[in-house]
Amino acid sequence: MRLLFVHQNFPGQYAHLARHYAALPGNEVAAVGETPNLLRRQGEVPGAKILGYDPPRIEGLGDTDAHLARALQRARAVASGAMKLRQSGYRPDIVLAHIGWGEPVFLKDVFPDTPLLAYCEFFYSAGLGGFDPHMPAVEDDFIRCRLWNAPFLMALDSADWGVSPTHWQRKQFPPYHRARISVIHDGIDTDLAKPAPAPPDEELITYTAPNLEPYRGFHSFMRAIPEIQRRRPRATIVIVGDDHVRYSPPPPEGTSYRSLMLAEMAGRIDLTRVHFIRSLPYAEYLALLRRSSAHVYLTVPFVLSWSLIEAMASGCLIVASRTPPVEEVVRDGETGLLVDHRDPVALAARVEEALQRQREMQPLRDAARRTAVEKFDLKRVCLPAQSRLIETLASGKTPD
Repeated sequence: MRLLFVHQNFPGQYAHLARHYAALPGNEVAAVGETPNLLRRQGEVPGAKILGYDPPRIEGLGDTDAHLARALQRARAVASGAMKLRQSGYRPDIVLAHIGWGEPVFLKDVFPDTPLLAYCEFFYSAGLGGFDPHMPAVEDDFIRCRLWNAPFLMALDSADWGVSPTHWQRKQFPPYHRARISVIHDGIDTDLAKPAPAPPDEELITYTAPNLEPYRGFHSFMRAIPEIQRRRPRATIVIVGDDHVRYSPPPPEGTSYRSLMLAEMAGRIDLTRVHFIRSLPYAEYLALLRRSSAHVYLTVPFVLSWSLIEAMASGCLIVASRTPPVEEVVRDGETGLLVDHRDPVALAARVEEALQRQREMQPLRDAARRTAVEKFDLKRVCLPAQSRLIETLASGKTPD
C-alpha cells in the first residue's frame, strides 16, 4: 500500500502509525511537512520518503489574520508539491492529513480518486477564552475562532472521513461533519509506560507538559505551590516542560510564563524543593512518572494530552482538572482525583489528600492503569483500530 502522510511537524500524531506501515513489507510511506521541522526530526520513521516545503512567510498582518494566511500558503505549497508527485506518476492509495495547519485543503483536487483521511484534533469555540479568569475572553474571540476554523472546514469539506483521538474532541466539530469522524486514540505503548514494582517511598509531586502555559494550567499549579508546601513541608515538586507557547496567548516579548510566575510567586515558594526540567529523554520521563506520589495534570477544555494517558499507564495517582476532556478518561474517586484547578487552595487540598492516603488510593492507581491498557494501548487497541479504518477507506468502502 502507498500511504502519504501530511503533517507540518511530521511525524507528530502519526509517529506510531507511520512507523507501523513503513515496517511492513510491500508498503511505501511518504510524508510531507515543513522542511525545518522535518530536518529536526529526520530518521524518526525509518524507510519513509520525506518531502519538505518552505515554512510560510506572512508579514503585516495581525496574529489571527496571519494564521489564516499561513494556512492557505501551506495549502498551496502542499498542493504544488503534490501536483509534481502526480505528474511523476505517483498515486497514493490513501492520504492521511492533519487539518490543523491548512495543508490538506487542496489535496483532494490533486488526488481526486484517493481517499483522504483527516486528523481532526480540535475545533475552536469562542467560549474557551472565558474559562479561566486569568485568560479573559476578548471582544473579538468569535472572529478569531471563525478564522482559525476556516481551513479546518475547507479541508473537511473534501475529506472522505475523519478521525479524532477522543469523543470530546470529536464532539467539538459541527454535527454535519461529526457523523463522518471516527474516534480512535493515537495510542500509548503501555508495555513501556508501566508502574514501578513497588509503590513510591517519597513525597514526589510531578507536573509535566510539553510547554509551561496557561492552557495546561501552569499558572494555576504555580499559585497552588505555596499552599501545597505549607501542607506538605517534606514534599518535592518536579515540573517538566519547555518555555515555548503552543496554544495559549503569548506572554510579553522577552518573557515566558515560567519567568512571569516565578516573579509573581517570589518569596512565597521554597525553590529548594521545586525543580524545573525543560525536557527529558522518554525513558527518563517514564522513570520519573513511576516515582511519582501524585501526578498533577491540568488543562482548560482543550485537546487531551498524551501525558495524561502515559501517567495513568505508569500507575500514577492522578490529580487532574475537572474539565470535560479529562472527565472522559478520569473518574473522580475511581481512577484519579478531580478538582477545579482555577482554585489554588482546592488544588492544594486534593494534592494533600493524594499524599496523605497513599495506601488507601492504590486501587485508583490500579484502575488508572487498567483504563490506559483497555482503552488506549497502542499495539492491542489503537493500531489495530487505525489499521482497520485505513484499509476500509483504501478499499473504497465507507466505515461503519
